[in-house]
Amino acid sequence: MAITPSDAIQRLIDVVAQLRDPTTGCPWDLEQTHASLVPYVLEEAHEVADAIRQGSDAHIKEELGDLLLQVVLHAQIAREQQRFDLEAIADGISDKLIRRHPHVFGDADASTSDEVRRSWEAIKLEEQAEALAGSSSPLSDRLSAKVRGLPALAGAMTISKKAAKAGFEWDDMAGVWEKVHEELDELKEAVASGNKGHAQEELGDLLFTLVNVARWCQIEPEEGLAGTNQRFLDRFSRVEAALDGDLQGRSINELEALWKQAKAAIRAEQS
Repeated sequence: MAITPSDAIQRLIDVVAQLRDPTTGCPWDLEQTHASLVPYVLEEAHEVADAIRQGSDAHIKEELGDLLLQVVLHAQIAREQQRFDLEAIADGISDKLIRRHPHVFGDADASTSDEVRRSWEAIKLEEQAEALAGSSSPLSDRLSAKVRGLPALAGAMTISKKAAKAGFEWDDMAGVWEKVHEELDELKEAVASGNKGHAQEELGDLLFTLVNVARWCQIEPEEGLAGTNQRFLDRFSRVEAALDGDLQGRSINELEALWKQAKAAIRAEQS
C-alpha cells in the first residue's frame, strides 16, 4: 500500500517525538531549544539552495528533508510546552496563503505575475500597518521583522533597498565608492588598534557598504559570494591534488604558483 503524504508526515512527527522522549530519547535532541537550533536551520536552508544550484534531484530531496526536520523539531519543542504544534504552523501558513491570494480564493482579478506581486505587497502592507499601528518608526520596525531571519547579506540588501526607496540614498555612484574607502580606512585603523570588537563592527560597516555597491550595480552579493566560494574550492582542490593532499611546510610562493596554475587550467577548460 502506498504511503500518503499525511502518513509520511505523521511518521516524521512520531520519529521526532521519540527522539525528544524524556526517558528513551536522544540526549542531543533533548538538549535542543529554539535558540540552539538556529545555526542548523540556517545551515540546512543554505544547503537546500546549494542543492538547487547543483540541480540534483536526489540532493534536493535529501536537503529538503533535512530542512523539514528542523521545522518538525521546532514544532515538537513548542508542542511539549503547549504553545503550538505542526498543525497550527500549517494552518497559519494556509490562512496566510488564502488571504494573500484573493485572485485564487476570492473574487479579485490578477492575471499576470506583476499583478499578483503588487496585490501580495498591498495585502502585506495592510497587515503590517495593523501590527505597527502607533509606531514612531514604522519602516525600521517593518525591516527589523523582515530581516531578522535572513542571512546577513540578504538582510543587508533588503535594508539597503528599502532605505534607498525611502530617500536615504547617495546622489551618485561616486558617493558610494567614497563611503567604501572611508569604511575600509576605518577597518584598517580598528584592526591596527587590536580592539577585536571594534574591528568586527568596522568589518560589518564595510560589508554593508559593499552591499550598497551591489545594489547600485544590480548584482546579487549572496550569489556572488557563493560563486567565489565554489571557485576557491575548485582551485584549492587542484592545489591539494598537485601536492598529494599535503600542504604543510610549503612556502607561500610555491602555493601561489600552484594556485595560478589551477586558475589558468580551469579558465582554459571553460573556454
